[in-house]
Amino acid sequence: NTCFRAFDEIIAKYDLEKIKTIGDCYMFAGGLPEAGKGSQIIEMIHASKEIQSWLDTWNVEREMIGLARMDVRIGIHMGPVAAGVIGSKKFAYDIWGDTVNMAARLEQSGERGKINISGEAYEKVKDKFKCTYRGKLPAKNKGLVDMYFVEN
Repeated sequence: NTCFRAFDEIIAKYDLEKIKTIGDCYMFAGGLPEAGKGSQIIEMIHASKEIQSWLDTWNVEREMIGLARMDVRIGIHMGPVAAGVIGSKKFAYDIWGDTVNMAARLEQSGERGKINISGEAYEKVKDKFKCTYRGKLPAKNKGLVDMYFVEN
C-alpha cells in the first residue's frame, strides 16, 4: 500500500492513467483515453525513473530497520490498445491488446531496478534518454524483440 500510494502520486504528476494492480504488479498507461493526447512515452519514462528513485530512497529506510529491499522491473512499449469498462456488477476500466502483452513481456525480460523498453519506444525517446541496447531477446509468444535499458 505504501508503494502503490506513492506510485499513484507520481503518475498523477505526469497525467498518466493507473489501470490496475494485480498482486505486486502495478499497471499504468499514457495516451488514454484519447489517442489524440499522444503516446506520452516521455512522461512514462520520467514517471518510471521517479518510481525507481522513490524506491531507492524507501529501500534505504527499510534496510536501516532490517527489512528486505523491494525493487521492481519496469517494461514499456507503445502502440494501439483496446480500452473500456468491463463487468456489470463491479465495473473496471481496463486495456487489452498486443501492446499490453508486449509491455508485460518487456517487464518479464527486465532486471530489478531497471526500465526495459522496446525498439519502438526507443525510436521515440533516443534523443531524450541515454539507453543501452540489450540485443534481440526472446519474448514469450513474440519471438526475438529489440530491447533497451533506459540509463539512470
